Amino acid sequence: MPNYIDRRLNPKDKSLSNRQRFLRRARDELKRIVNDQITTGKITDVDGNHSVRVPVKGTAEPSFQHAPGSGRRDHVLPGNKEFVAGDRLPKPGGQGGAGGSGKGQPGSGDGQDDFRFVLSREEFLDLFFEDLELPDMVKLNLKEAVSFKPRRAGFTTAGSPTNINVGRTMRNSFGRRIALRRPKQAELDRLAEEIATLEAEPARNAAAAARLAELREQLALLARRRRMIGYVDPVDIRFNRFEPQPQPNAKAVMFCLMDVSGSMGEREKDLAKRFFVLLHLFLKRRYDRIDIVFIRHTHEAQEVDEETFFYSTQSGGTVVSTALKEMQRVIAERYPAKEWNIYAAQASDGDNGYDDSDYCTTLLDTEVMRLCQYYAYVEIIDERESHIFGSTDNGTSLWRSYCKVAEDWPNFQMTRIAKPSDIYPVFRKLFARQQASKG
Repeated sequence: MPNYIDRRLNPKDKSLSNRQRFLRRARDELKRIVNDQITTGKITDVDGNHSVRVPVKGTAEPSFQHAPGSGRRDHVLPGNKEFVAGDRLPKPGGQGGAGGSGKGQPGSGDGQDDFRFVLSREEFLDLFFEDLELPDMVKLNLKEAVSFKPRRAGFTTAGSPTNINVGRTMRNSFGRRIALRRPKQAELDRLAEEIATLEAEPARNAAAAARLAELREQLALLARRRRMIGYVDPVDIRFNRFEPQPQPNAKAVMFCLMDVSGSMGEREKDLAKRFFVLLHLFLKRRYDRIDIVFIRHTHEAQEVDEETFFYSTQSGGTVVSTALKEMQRVIAERYPAKEWNIYAAQASDGDNGYDDSDYCTTLLDTEVMRLCQYYAYVEIIDERESHIFGSTDNGTSLWRSYCKVAEDWPNFQMTRIAKPSDIYPVFRKLFARQQASKG
């Protein structure tokens, strides 16, 4: 949650409770403006820095003032040369004059600018997503509970004997022996052989005797030096260092399924893209350890990357079941249900091929919903039909079929979107934080 700091000088007549109320009002006003920007602006602009203007009236300290258009005043201001006590003066109108705040007509006085907050991407998203999370995610220990797995992290000079790194230890030993010039065994053997040869001579002259004494002294010096410089010294020993690396106890994947067939006009595709952009941003922001799979479909479906999913153009017939089959294929290949928590969100205009809606219901009932923790379906409807279908179960064949699925599976949720301003309320409805159940 963002932290708010009041850096104003502390007036002597303002209590701590007043300053706390001011911070609460500033935070609520900032949150309201951030939500308004998402509702009225482009959702793709969420991922960036934002300049948020907060009106002064939303953060002003409460105060008492005389109403300019009412009341009775029995005083004359200093410097008056025109009026005396008893003169009758007309009261100014409610909108007349600049008043005491300097906010009158343009050019009539000094005004006060609105507060302007420049929010970073992180601060903006903290405000935007602070009260959202995926349903059941906390229950499955995905977000908070983690286990730790030891991971190699270099070397250390202390540790267990079982963790000695022989290669690094011998490298340090070799470098130390070279630096200290430790005599080699071959050098000592050569001197010993030469001494033995001289000792074997039956008659030695003075030069040979001097040479033999020199070699014996040199051999003793090298042998003593070799004993002093050990082959492996404690300073050479290195142990493998391990540090705990957090590992998620549960893994999750979100499948994004979008209809891009010919029945989906530019308005429908734009609304679907806006919803998935918001969903994608929400998942990437809220949960670091989650995979996202993008699937587009017409009469055939395919897994695509993020760029293709949001920006590539495509049209064709509509067979929704192909997207569900593609989702099943990806799950079977990469995301076994015993190891992954599987979530899915689907956006469509409800148009579907003949009898395919019933087949989608069969797929969801018998296979897909048994694998999913949560499935959200968003149907894009015409704005002129929102007052007819917005709150009823009537609608397209796909909607009616999915209503049957929603009756049998409590983790299946569905709603409709008619205009851009509906996206954020629908998103909050689908992904609102669930209240803890009372046991």
